[in-house]
Amino acid sequence: MQSLRFMPRPAEIGASGRSPSGDPMARLDVPAGGRIMLRGERGQAAVEFALVVPVICLLVLALIDFGKALNYWLDTSHLANEGARMAAVLGNSPEPGGNWKQWIQQQAETTELRNGTGSVTSPAQVCVSFPNGAPKIGDPVKVTVAAPYKWIPFVGGATINLRAEATMRLERMPTYAAGCYP
Repeated sequence: MQSLRFMPRPAEIGASGRSPSGDPMARLDVPAGGRIMLRGERGQAAVEFALVVPVICLLVLALIDFGKALNYWLDTSHLANEGARMAAVLGNSPEPGGNWKQWIQQQAETTELRNGTGSVTSPAQVCVSFPNGAPKIGDPVKVTVAAPYKWIPFVGGATINLRAEATMRLERMPTYAAGCYP
């Protein structure tokens, strides 16, 4: 396939500086397909690759970040379930580590949920409440675990609140009060 030439070949230029027919465009070569190429298509793939790679990288990083957020949400759900079970059966037993809400928070699988570093902007908050007011045996106790999560922080993504709650019936009279940690 021949490429487009705007100037005649030097051997064809006469004394006047024109081609034998007198038209400077007389040697315009058009390929059989009728498509005129100004410079060929060399490097086109590199340019397309350079345009597509940042988008693909952003999609891959967004998927990884979504996986992290899903893992943290599952962890908050597990912590809420564990906290509700502990709240239901603790009664007047000594609290583990002095404060069972703090103990539940420290059971998080990741240091980001425990300490509030990285994508989790503050430590997970563990709250206990008694939906029916004053607690009695058989009444529900609700434990909520929440942590703020920043989506794709290097791009300046939004912050959402990962939240999970679990409710169980009190099996023993609690000696602890409703409230949150921290």
